[in-house]
Amino acid sequence: MHAFRDVATAAYCPRKLYYRRRQPADARETPPEVRRRRAVAFRYPELLADDAALREAPVEVTPTQFRSRLGSAKARLDCWGALADPDDRDILLSGKDCRGVAHKRFEGPAGPSLSLVFTGEPPETGVWHPQSVRLVAAAKALSWERETRVERVYAEYPAHGVVRAVDVGPRRSAEYREAVRAARTVDGPPPRVDSDAKCEPCEFREECGVRTRSLRSLLGG
Repeated sequence: MHAFRDVATAAYCPRKLYYRRRQPADARETPPEVRRRRAVAFRYPELLADDAALREAPVEVTPTQFRSRLGSAKARLDCWGALADPDDRDILLSGKDCRGVAHKRFEGPAGPSLSLVFTGEPPETGVWHPQSVRLVAAAKALSWERETRVERVYAEYPAHGVVRAVDVGPRRSAEYREAVRAARTVDGPPPRVDSDAKCEPCEFREECGVRTRSLRSLLGG
């Protein structure tokens, strides 16, 4: 059974998943800074009301932006109360193909739902593709456990005050199944991809041996 993180990594780059699986267990522990940022998602009522607490919180936007964005989410989402105070936190889910932790689980207007908390920067709209796959993996696991459809889940980017609803439709489900197949077949290093924009920030770039090229070299300079 695959971890949610594994299928998300396979959706991003199967070669990265190969190297991540070779890491020792202690190298895969959650860094303290990630835990601090993730904790912001459980402090929304406090941070909306307390100026001092918000100034000290690990957020990447101004207090005005943070409050404005969360205020918009509060007005837009009919599950805001459950997101701000979920029934379950950091709950382990096991589905047919994948297992992992949902940071929040709650009863939404249309039935059971969940949220995953991402500590990076959100895209301008929607969610990043690997995060979409991870959300669907969690939704499928919750659906398997509860024996009911999970049609909508949520992505939170607390350091930026952003909360977005993600519908679990046919397209995202197909992308998830493709990622599961990719994760299942990674038993050796997949083919190397040269000069891919994904390689530059990858922590396994040196070990992988991908040769990234500068913009100048790509232009023939």
